[in-house]
Amino acid sequence: MGETLTVDTADAVISGAAIWWTAGAVATLLLLSGFFSGSETALTAASRARMRRLADEGSKTAELALSLREDNERLIGAILLGNNLVNILATSLATSLLVALFGADGVAYATLGMTMLVLIFAEVLPKTYAITRPETAAQAASRPISVVVRIFAPVVSVVRVIVRATLSIFGVSTDPDAHVLAQEEIRGAIDLGHSEGAVEREARDRLLGALDLDERDIDQVMIHRRNIFMIDADEKPGVILEACLKSPYTRIPLYREDPENIVGVLHAKDLLRAVNHRLNGQSKDDDHSAAAQIDQLDVTEIAMEPWFVPDTTSLSDQLRAFLTRKSHFALVVDEYGALQGLVTLEDILEEIVGEIADEHDDEVEGVTREADGSLVADGVTAIRDLNRTFDWKLPEDEATTIAGLVIHEAQTIPVEGQIFIFHGFRFEILERRRHQITKLRVKPVAA
Repeated sequence: MGETLTVDTADAVISGAAIWWTAGAVATLLLLSGFFSGSETALTAASRARMRRLADEGSKTAELALSLREDNERLIGAILLGNNLVNILATSLATSLLVALFGADGVAYATLGMTMLVLIFAEVLPKTYAITRPETAAQAASRPISVVVRIFAPVVSVVRVIVRATLSIFGVSTDPDAHVLAQEEIRGAIDLGHSEGAVEREARDRLLGALDLDERDIDQVMIHRRNIFMIDADEKPGVILEACLKSPYTRIPLYREDPENIVGVLHAKDLLRAVNHRLNGQSKDDDHSAAAQIDQLDVTEIAMEPWFVPDTTSLSDQLRAFLTRKSHFALVVDEYGALQGLVTLEDILEEIVGEIADEHDDEVEGVTREADGSLVADGVTAIRDLNRTFDWKLPEDEATTIAGLVIHEAQTIPVEGQIFIFHGFRFEILERRRHQITKLRVKPVAA
């Protein structure tokens, strides 16, 4: 007596025990749905760098989580398959129960009730926890999810084939370059951190500069051949010594007859050592003057053999070459062997850390600030130097120098006095020599 509770409706009869069993099954399925949702968020949001550090420290679960992420398509497919199975089954059970209790109105009750339950307890709550503690949640979920991935592997493989075939019809590739994606992810994180104030501008520039080394060639940072300070090797050693002492550079190319014909690179220290050795070796009874002793030097024997590199070499490759060769100075040639410029280790490092100035350098070489906020710059001033120093956003893809950018945008070689406005800046041509813009005024334009 009283052992069985029955609920009579026009369409069904259901016992009290069945009600509790069905409600318990729905609750269990909702917990599983929350587990799948939270695991998906945790495993995809967890930082690879932090997980790798934890794995290196001996965490087996972190290592397992990293291995699961190696095939994201299989991981997400298995989680979504499990999540959809439990959600659909939970909704079906809830609908059958409520229809038995309330008749046709039970469908509406089940739809509203399950929507709220799934939204709160199977989606928002577990995902909020997972995104708050992604590494902790990823490690906790890695073992059970690895079992799920193995169980659903055959079904996921079939689904993967169908998905790839469908996407290929529309020309969508499902095998992106992982290296490119990682680079873009890092860039996005750095830019986001800077916009939110977590990363300083200088730190952002250094990090992005290091990432850019693979994408930039040495012809974009080299000193153009017109601006190379070089000395005629046929000059008297005394004249060469005086030129070296007046020069702000320690390594100076030597040419013979034609500036294109580089015969050596003279290091100021090597020259001074040779001069010191000759003067110290001079006896007190020697009637030759110091100048005469210096003029007996053979400068070409002191000079180093020039090192030529192609202008298409990436900055990262050239940096490795500098470190391997233990040299800081290289001459840049084009595909025909013609001299284009020179590049130094400092030029490449400046792409990462910014301008490296010493007591002989200006803040930005060839740039002068005016009282009205404008800049008077040499035409050969690098756009990248202006962007990094003054936090501008001038495009660096079309040209390397500020004069090159103006010529690219104007589609002609401007004359003195012409004014152009593009990319939010006003450019006024101040000086031009033959076909070269030598000086211009640059000023940001108010919105």
